[in-house]
Amino acid sequence: MTTLVKICGLSTPETLDVALDAGADAVGFVFFPSSPRNISFQTARELSARVKGRAKKVALTVDAGDTMLTSIVEALHPDMLQLHGEETPARVSAIHQRFDLPVMKVLAIESKADLGAIPLYAKIADRLLFDARAPRDATRPGGLGKPFDWHLLENLDLSIPFMLSGGLNGDNVAEALGITHAGGVDVSSGVESAPGVKDPEKIRAFIRAARSAKVPA
Repeated sequence: MTTLVKICGLSTPETLDVALDAGADAVGFVFFPSSPRNISFQTARELSARVKGRAKKVALTVDAGDTMLTSIVEALHPDMLQLHGEETPARVSAIHQRFDLPVMKVLAIESKADLGAIPLYAKIADRLLFDARAPRDATRPGGLGKPFDWHLLENLDLSIPFMLSGGLNGDNVAEALGITHAGGVDVSSGVESAPGVKDPEKIRAFIRAARSAKVPA
């Protein structure tokens, strides 16, 4: 099984090129003002043109309204929308129908109880992404470099693909994949030298590690 690798929070042409050259399957762009990885619509247009079909473009949003989503779609022309907020199943369904784009819903995981939301979203999302639950005082829901107990996802049998995020880096991604058997991994802070500052070598190392991980089919 080939692991899908997504590098998220890219904001400069140089680091985008590194991710593309290293073989990332998907590249993520953040549209959330509280994030150090937030980009403008103009930057989105410039980076979008640079991808040139070499990877899937993913737009990360947090409880965005339709006006915001329309602007994002017009600027980035994403292949997928990543919903990282408190979007309800009804909201996810409405976004899917309005924009006619694949949707990946992020679910925050801290305990086994959090898995209870899976059936609600698996019916309407195209893909799920499991991330660590942010602390109550956090200003953003992800990109915090915090892992969760990956064993919570052991033997997870879903009808749709799922990805893993939260505290991943080049040193632990193979272990995480071995435990969860996730079909993909998503990293942001784990390939940075400082919040919002991507490190080229860390990007390359993460992709190498994810590609070489032994993941049972």
